[in-house]
Amino acid sequence: MNGEIIAVGDELTSGRIVNSTSYFAASHLFGAGHTITTMTTVGDEAEVIGRALRKAIDRADFVVLTGGLGSTSDDITSVAASQALNRPQTFYPEIFARIKENKAFKDSPDMAKMAWLPSGAEVLKPDEKMAGFMLVFDEKPIFFLPGVPHQMRELMLDRVIPILATWQENSFHLVHQKIYKIFGADEMEISRRLAHLEKQAKGIRIGYYPMAAEVHVSLTVRTDSCKQTRRLFMDYEKALKSALDDLIYGEDDASMASVTGALLADRGFHLALAESCTGGLMANMVTSVPGSSAYFQGGVVAYANLVKEQLLGVSTATLENFGAVSEETAREMALGACRATNAEIGVATSGIAGPDGGTADKPVGTVCFGLATPTGTIQQTHHFSGKRPMVQAKAATMGLDLVRRYLLGLLTPPSPS
Repeated sequence: MNGEIIAVGDELTSGRIVNSTSYFAASHLFGAGHTITTMTTVGDEAEVIGRALRKAIDRADFVVLTGGLGSTSDDITSVAASQALNRPQTFYPEIFARIKENKAFKDSPDMAKMAWLPSGAEVLKPDEKMAGFMLVFDEKPIFFLPGVPHQMRELMLDRVIPILATWQENSFHLVHQKIYKIFGADEMEISRRLAHLEKQAKGIRIGYYPMAAEVHVSLTVRTDSCKQTRRLFMDYEKALKSALDDLIYGEDDASMASVTGALLADRGFHLALAESCTGGLMANMVTSVPGSSAYFQGGVVAYANLVKEQLLGVSTATLENFGAVSEETAREMALGACRATNAEIGVATSGIAGPDGGTADKPVGTVCFGLATPTGTIQQTHHFSGKRPMVQAKAATMGLDLVRRYLLGLLTPPSPS
């Protein structure tokens, strides 16, 4: 089925809030076999909401509208829908009864407005304390979901997608999609490697999505046959992985930190970090993964040379002879982090994130890495483009990627001379 998504809210049209709900809805609807032809964002104006809704209904088989279902004065989606579709506002006593059970009702009697919905509305989760309803208009399902992300996601997965699956069972194709997470090559290089796969067969689509320090590549196969979809997907996935090889670090919901953490846990190793230019960003990435305490010992943000010396044991001679931004310093920082935390593996970053501080020999974007392992140390220098946040993001991701590659046997410390 062809669908449209409408996101409502002045906070979206003003740029104050990122529209994550439309992204979530589109990706999951697409994965369920539907095509999203248009995504629209409108402000909190009844006439504008109504006009967008009517246009979407005229063009699509179904519509998902998010936002504007709350109790404040700017939550006008329900009223706008009533006016646009000529469905008078109707009082739903069962909704009002649930609202009165909410402790906040005594302080916010305006919450009662949430019990007024367009006539014919079907509450999506009548036993839950969240807004969300469906209307059928011109034999098309129209879903009205809250703008609160976790509530919208719950209704999308538990109600919207199952309802659509039974609405017109034979109206959509079978779809198989996977996202491949890539680090170490830009979008142009990845596109060059995959050029021979594009447009080889009908129903195959490859998408490229730069995401901060990474590039995400989607492979989508859409056919009329489950068997054909599975066969085509397996063939193209094999070719895609062959073309990109070890640039792919993970798939779908995986992150560099989760993949690296899983390898550490599997090998029984513990990680320590020593960060200068990344300012704790690596540690933030690592600890964002649930269960990271099983393999992460701790880290030091060592900006000043004094901290590098006193907490990490970097020698004064190394700093004087090679400078803070050097492979020699990064190596000693990584070793110091291991000593301080009893970790088997240590990673260190020291660089120039910008916009100032660069020199002819060490321009902005220069980052030195040290990797201490049970089998030796590895030092590398990389040059990253972009503004300060991008340089830091790339450097932090690179630091974890060094650990990943070492654990996979893709990176080996040099043999002692």
